[in-house]
Amino acid sequence: MITATGVELRAGSRLLLSDATFRVGPGDRVGLVGRNGAGKTTLTKAMAGWTQPAGGSITTSGEIGYLPQDPRDGDLDMIARARILSARGLDEIVRRMRDTEGAMASADAQTHERAMERYPKLQARFEAAGGYAAESEAATIAAALGLDDRVLGQPLRTLSGGQRRRVELSRILFSGAASLLLDEPTNHLDADSIVWLRDWLKVYKGGLVVISHDVALLDQVVNRVFHLDANRAEIDQYNVGWTTYLTQRETDEKRRRRERDNAQKKAAALQSQADKMRAKATKAVAAQNMARRAERLLAGVEGVRQVDKVAKLRFPDPAPCGRTPLTATGLSRSYGSLEVFTDVDLAIDRGAKVVVLGLNGAGKTTLLRILAGIDAPDTGRVEAGHGLKLGYYAQEHENLDIERTVLENMKSAAPDLGETEVRKVLGSFLFSGDDVDKPAGVLSGGEKTRLSLATLVVSSANVLLLDEPTNNLDPASREEILSALRNYAGAVVLVSHDEGAVQALHPERVLLLPDGVEDLFGPDYLDLVTLA
Repeated sequence: MITATGVELRAGSRLLLSDATFRVGPGDRVGLVGRNGAGKTTLTKAMAGWTQPAGGSITTSGEIGYLPQDPRDGDLDMIARARILSARGLDEIVRRMRDTEGAMASADAQTHERAMERYPKLQARFEAAGGYAAESEAATIAAALGLDDRVLGQPLRTLSGGQRRRVELSRILFSGAASLLLDEPTNHLDADSIVWLRDWLKVYKGGLVVISHDVALLDQVVNRVFHLDANRAEIDQYNVGWTTYLTQRETDEKRRRRERDNAQKKAAALQSQADKMRAKATKAVAAQNMARRAERLLAGVEGVRQVDKVAKLRFPDPAPCGRTPLTATGLSRSYGSLEVFTDVDLAIDRGAKVVVLGLNGAGKTTLLRILAGIDAPDTGRVEAGHGLKLGYYAQEHENLDIERTVLENMKSAAPDLGETEVRKVLGSFLFSGDDVDKPAGVLSGGEKTRLSLATLVVSSANVLLLDEPTNNLDPASREEILSALRNYAGAVVLVSHDEGAVQALHPERVLLLPDGVEDLFGPDYLDLVTLA
């Protein structure tokens, strides 16, 4: 149960939400929607107890399972399976049972005897927490989200950002929490996992609040919609499903416009008559009354909602370069004994469009980090051609310094630009006023995406390395980046689960990981995009 009373949220001095009151009870499946930067992530953090609202109160009963957009907490040396089991405290019990089993085999009689006494107690705790059935349940959830036994046996630090996020999602679904707060849960999931998650959420009996730009998930799962209106700092509540919400919202907008138009016509007529009557001193009072009546007419109708602002995105005109600005030869990468990919060759010609496909964990992000010079390969080399200027968009936003402000991050990306020009670019990405002074670490996933894209815009890069660039974007902003991809004249290496992004790129070639096979791109490969 989650109850919010008179809640006020702020980002610095900017008001995000004012006097919001709502309740999320068992069986409520709420779709929390609104444009990027409206305050959706800020609200879910407050509901999860990670932050406190600026005003009002939020009370909860029962355990809350919260999936943030950027889960980076936890011990990275922890094994993935143990991380999932930790949701019910099973990880520690299992670890102690394994240690005790080892002690039971000790040749030392005292060690053996103590272990024999301790093991039944641990086993009783294990069974009380669900035992082997719980372990099986955790494994089933993980497998449905694309995490096999090999991945579950690895330390978190060896996993890709997408794999770590799926571990966190598995942990939260396994937790048995009374309420779930899920911020973009379908990011990094393949098509089969998304279908499974939709089905799981449809029958979830607790309270659910989900932020998602996956229209199919919203349509099939939610039975209530909360719309955060960034222009009014208010939350509109609809106790209906997604499709009905869209229809009802459109009907409400038409009604508002009609009522506003009628009121304006009547007010204009009254004001015109009042102006004529003012010419006669004997009718001055009547004229004043008419003018007041006109004002009351306009004040008594709801204003037409402002259209949400959308970031204006245009990738840079590429700097001049040679015929082949980037070449990679014989690249391989392993984590311990785990081989990620091997013997990858890639030549990026001027203006080339390449899409990288592979299952989650095949090394797509790792390859882009190596091409960007952030990570070193185990074997092989990356060579910069004449005039190479790289622009790298990282799906985990590692390119941003979370301790520095929005403005400081942009100045670092474009040291030759004056502050006025930098602020102008930030304004086109919806960062204005006090927003530019916010630390990057407090931005929502969508805002971090916009800031990362803004740094590319000022880079004049001739080779863009884009790792899931449409994640966390609202539909209108996503269309902006797809349009920018279509019109960019430089070379692009793209990693994406977004079929629309791949179509917008019009790739000529595809690189398949982990084998490093290169081929001409065709319609058959488009079918693999959402599965990879």
